Amino acid sequence: MDNKTFIEELSRRLDLSRETVGTLIENFSETLGKRASEMEGLAVPNFGVFEPRMRQERIALHPASGKRLLVPPRISLSFKCSPALKLKINNGK
Repeated sequence: MDNKTFIEELSRRLDLSRETVGTLIENFSETLGKRASEMEGLAVPNFGVFEPRMRQERIALHPASGKRLLVPPRISLSFKCSPALKLKINNGK
């Protein structure tokens, strides 16, 4: 499902305008990004938990030249599904 279809589906289900739903999604994304950059998780009830994790710096090989590169540390975001969402997914509802 692409972003446009997702916004239209939520708009229909919530009986809100597409602009309002787009703004809600944008604000959620900004909040999640801000919390992750501060190394704080974000729990969404009946959906799951977004947790930031710090990946350590490492040495990688460039595939074309074979040179060694230092990859700096970075924050990655992981998601753990809630039991309620797992149940909905497994039951197909």
